[in-house]
Amino acid sequence: MKTVRRLFYGEIVLMVMLVTLGFIALFFFFDFVEELQSVGKHAATGYQIPQAMIYVTLMIPSHAYELLPITVLIGTIFVMARLAQSSEFTILRTSGLGPWRALRILVVLGLGFSLFTFAVGDYVAPLADKTAQLLKSAFKGSITVGKTGAWLKEKQAYGHYAVNVGALTPDANMKDVRIFEFDNKGALVSMTQASSAQFGDHDDWILQGVERTEFAPDPQANRVDRARLDTFRWPTQVSAEMVAAAVLRPERMGTIDLYQYMRHLDANGQSAQKYEIQFWKKLFYPISCLVMVVLALPFAYLHFRSGGIATYVFGGVMAGISFVLLNNVLGDLGNLQGWQPWFTAALPGLIYSFISLTAFAWLVIRR
Repeated sequence: MKTVRRLFYGEIVLMVMLVTLGFIALFFFFDFVEELQSVGKHAATGYQIPQAMIYVTLMIPSHAYELLPITVLIGTIFVMARLAQSSEFTILRTSGLGPWRALRILVVLGLGFSLFTFAVGDYVAPLADKTAQLLKSAFKGSITVGKTGAWLKEKQAYGHYAVNVGALTPDANMKDVRIFEFDNKGALVSMTQASSAQFGDHDDWILQGVERTEFAPDPQANRVDRARLDTFRWPTQVSAEMVAAAVLRPERMGTIDLYQYMRHLDANGQSAQKYEIQFWKKLFYPISCLVMVVLALPFAYLHFRSGGIATYVFGGVMAGISFVLLNNVLGDLGNLQGWQPWFTAALPGLIYSFISLTAFAWLVIRR
């Protein structure tokens, strides 16, 4: 069986690599064409074609992570269909390769693809994406989320705070910071605005260019104190990682960062539904590679002599695209409907696992 494993593993891994490279080259071209518009807009700041190519190259791990289930399915289907067309798989079957043994061989390979996908999505892609965003922000000036920036909350002993960060600079500082302080009864105590802020070394922020407004505890007093300060120290447990998590896209974060940010949101009474779904997706998405190799196995038991491979590969492309679409649609739908995050993330894999096992039972076992 070592010879059979070498045949399957070598053929499938090589084909998956070629298909992945083809898709990545296509996405690289599209991304580069899109970045050429930024080259024209930010040419004066030094954002030229070499910087655009570096940025697009750093986005490759993220694309590879998103594409791997599709490319694993296409590559495995092509190899299985080719072995069936050339009668090699028929010879292997007559030599003692039963359906369950073939399934075990592909399951081991699928687990390998799953581990590789998890490593790319949890370590390589977040680091590359963060580096790409910092590179681009060095020429554009800042990283921001929408028009209102990022909002965070924090509970402290004597009240709670709502914090708005307008943008992050390339040197990991903050711009356009606003801090709203409320007492335990929900009354607004103070409002602090700063043009910029830095993360301190002792669980604090150092604000610069500060305008601070304090409201009297007694509403009847009708007194408001305003002050302008060059610097102001604000003690807080909100770290640089939490602010970056609020600014960056959650699907580009690592599993540990997502988990820590989820705990912070829960502790401060904020909705963490979107981040919980992404957290469970990070855990379940790599397993889809295992589902895809099982889904491709029945193609080896189809009987055809000439042609037909292109049709089956096209079917594999459509199946892979439908999986990605279903994964994205169910994620948004689960967030809107308030479904259990683990169920929302696992549902696409469960649906395709049912399809793959049904196809295996009908085409392989029953027939």
